[in-house]
Order: sequence, then C-alpha cells, then structure tokens
Amino acid sequence: MSSLVIQTAFLGDVVLTTPLFEAVAARDGGPVDVVTTKAAAPLLETHPAVRRVVPYDKQGADRGLTGLTRLARALARERYGTAYLPHRSLRSALVAVLARIPRRVGFEDGWRLLYTEIRPRATQGQESDRLLGLVDAPRGRFRIRLYPPPPAERTALAFLNAAGITGDFVALAPGSIWGTKRWPYYDQLAAQLALQSSLVTIGSAEDRPLCEQVLAGTSGRSGAFPVANAAGALSLLESTALLARARLLVTNDSAPLHLATAVDTPVMAIFGPTVPAFGFAPTGPDDMVLELDGLRCRPCSAHGPRTCPLGHHRCMRDLHVATVLTAIENVRALHRRN
Repeated sequence: MSSLVIQTAFLGDVVLTTPLFEAVAARDGGPVDVVTTKAAAPLLETHPAVRRVVPYDKQGADRGLTGLTRLARALARERYGTAYLPHRSLRSALVAVLARIPRRVGFEDGWRLLYTEIRPRATQGQESDRLLGLVDAPRGRFRIRLYPPPPAERTALAFLNAAGITGDFVALAPGSIWGTKRWPYYDQLAAQLALQSSLVTIGSAEDRPLCEQVLAGTSGRSGAFPVANAAGALSLLESTALLARARLLVTNDSAPLHLATAVDTPVMAIFGPTVPAFGFAPTGPDDMVLELDGLRCRPCSAHGPRTCPLGHHRCMRDLHVATVLTAIENVRALHRRN
C-alpha cells in the first residue's frame, strides 16, 4: 500500500517538507501522495518524489466539517497504508483517522491519541531536518528542492526580458503576512542597489502595492539599472523559476526565503521578531542572517505578531540600510559573474 503525507501548514512549511517526501519515497520504494493547501499544491506537482497532489482548500471550498469529511472519503478510496503527519494539526490528524489509514505517524507534540506511532520532535537544527524524524532519516541526505517546469522557466525569462533585465539581478521580497516581520527600509535599500544592479521584487498579489512603493524611488535616477515588480504577476512556480536566476534574494523571515533555498539561490534573511533558533533560517553555504542582537524582547512570538507588543519595533527599525548594504557587498552579490 502507498503512503500519504498530510501537510497543510503555511507555504514555507510545505516547502520545508520536501526532504520528507524524498525520504518517504526512498523508504517506501516509490513516490508519495501529498495532501496540501490549494495555494501550495502547484509547487509540488512537478516534484519527482510526489506521485499525486491532493489540494485541500481548508479556508475556502473545503472549509468546515463537510469539506473535511469529503476529503477523508476520497482518501479512504485510495487505501493508503501509512499517513505521515508533520503538522501538529487536529484537522490533519482527523482526516487520517476518518480516511481509515491504519498507520498514522506523528510527533509527540501533536494529537497523540489519534496517532498509531509517535516520534520525538527535535528541538535543534533546521525545520526540514527536524521533520525527517518522522521516518528516522539521517539529516543532510535529503534536501529542500522544488522543480519549476520548462514552461515556468520560459515565463520567468520572458518577464525579465520584457523588463529589460538580461543579466544579473538581485531579488527583494519585502512582504509578509505578519506585519512585524517586514523590515521597513526596503525602499531605501532598493534606491541604493538600483545604482549597482537590476532589481526584481517578488511576492503575492497582496504584496504588489508594497513592492511598487519599494521600487518607487528607483525610477528616473541617472545610471540606475532596470527594475521590475513580479509580485502578483507570476505564479509560485514561475516566481521560483525567477528566483533561480537571481544572484541573491533579500527577504524577511517568510516563504520566499524557502523558495530561493529550494533552487540554490543565496539568501540574505532579515530576522526581527522571530529568531533563527526556531528552525526557519537559511542554511546554505552562501546564506546569511541579519538580526539585531541584544534585545531582551526577542523573540516575541512564534510567528511574529502583526504589531509590536511594545510599540517600538526596534528589532527591525534599528537594523539600518547601511548594515544590509555592507552585508550584500561582503557576499559580493553585486559583482558580475565572469
């Protein structure tokens, strides 16, 4: 019988689960099926370790008990032997039970009574490695990977060409659904970087106005390089294909960080209310985390609240543009490839 992974957490969490898909596929001798969110589903459809993606629109058409039971009935028809449950979600655990999957593997900090096997969750290291604990796979053997198909790559290239960007560029991802995770100086950074490199902002359609503001100060400047706003203009796979062409991504602690990691693009991640110890920092050899040390109020929550609980937001406001520019220069992201 085949195996199923149920991962319906945030987009970044889904990307961080890709090593688990590979580990399960390697253990079970074939690709795994995956239940994930409607938004994340397209990212996994081209992954070689995934046989079939089952979208679960838990906030839309499939919300509530009706949607949950409909999904469970559909999964029951597949007669899965094992369900792996990386997300500590009651909804995910109930789906596996209602789908009559006989073996249900979850972490000890989840819904233990609904699992048939319980694994300890590691508290150290990167989240993608921690999730491998569900199958006792060795850390480092399986990597965070996404595979944009050729049509997505062509669309990304066409977008860049239309913007006049034919060489190297730096990508900026200024958005986040959590307000305090947004570094407030991307506009100043863009104004400086545009004098040395082409820029592309990425994000969702909701991020597009913010990205327009970030790029507003780059227009009309003598000697400035071309810039483009891809937020909302490209799909997730197309955005991932675009990131694969970037020299560097500068981002908050948000999903684009993990999209870039999945295509081996160096990441400069700006952390404010959250900290790398949570397990969501980039870990590549050319990656870097920028954060303000010495603030007793950090971290202030697991995700970063929408507004600063103390009203000052120093974790981001005191991390200045000059610091980020120096870090970018130190990693030589603005130097042309030979």
